[in-house]
Amino acid sequence: MSSELSDFLLQLLNTPSPTGMTEQAVSLIEAEVMALGVETCRSRKGGLSWTLPGTDSGAGHLALSAHADTLGAMVKAVLPNGRLRLTQLGGYDWASIEGEYVTVHGQDGVSVTGTVVNDFQSFHVFAPQLRELRRSGDNLEVRLDAYTSSSQETRALGLEVGDFVSFEPRAVLTPAGYLKSRHIDNKASVAILLEVTRQLLKTPAPMTVGCFITTYEEVGHGAAPGFGEASEVIALDMAAVGRGQTSSEHHVTLCVKDSSGPYDHALGNRLRRAAQTAGIDLKVDIYPYYSSDASAAWGAGHDLPAALIGPGVDASHAYERTHLDALEATVALVLAYCHA
Repeated sequence: MSSELSDFLLQLLNTPSPTGMTEQAVSLIEAEVMALGVETCRSRKGGLSWTLPGTDSGAGHLALSAHADTLGAMVKAVLPNGRLRLTQLGGYDWASIEGEYVTVHGQDGVSVTGTVVNDFQSFHVFAPQLRELRRSGDNLEVRLDAYTSSSQETRALGLEVGDFVSFEPRAVLTPAGYLKSRHIDNKASVAILLEVTRQLLKTPAPMTVGCFITTYEEVGHGAAPGFGEASEVIALDMAAVGRGQTSSEHHVTLCVKDSSGPYDHALGNRLRRAAQTAGIDLKVDIYPYYSSDASAAWGAGHDLPAALIGPGVDASHAYERTHLDALEATVALVLAYCHA
């Protein structure tokens, strides 16, 4: 596995990019691509794209998509005690963020750190309530790392309703090759797309490959504008690992159906054949509570075959984990398909 991939991924994971506030992360990706000598283009929605010309004008035009936006939150209310209520950006279980370190991004460069706690956090005061408490947006709050005991004092810090809130990723790459972090969904796929770009620059594929970084996938409309001149699209996104699933932290997965319905059968079969020819152990799976940039493009009416692949990620939309094996396998599958 290229150290460039893992080094860049760790840097990207540590760059906040909750849905709607992705400029810093997109700029980081843009700089990485431009350093490779590749021209990039920004969309009006804040996305990024670049094109890698193929060697055969008749080989088709493939779009590869990954999203840079992540789960996060916004300030919904400044409470009388100076703490903050949140509204979610993206879908996750409220219980999965309790105890998490956060940064509240105010206007004019103001940022204040804090911790997500519940209204009854002290066990020695509220033990009976804690045992029965179901975590929700109505009983979780941000305890700010600043002296404040009133809404007026919090507002004086420069914080207000509508400010973005990012979660501390706590990104760790272990000696055994496991990557533990928030936001592996979908920054792992962005790093994979960068590695694919490096390899295609060294050995161009017959087909033209367009690379697209979207910024609103977590709220369902990231790829709604489509993929330009592409004749087919493969969305790169996490493969959800869990009981009853075939996906694995050590493998690449082809998702053939999610909550938006089945993906293109013929394109999926071409990916299966590419994996078989390259000797890649491809998992095939179905996700009942999932959608992707490919399904967003279809929902917007774009007429092109679409498929979904990605590295296996455990504990999706919580504190996630994958292995470098899965990232390497995903890179290998994309390259095998491009050169088929």
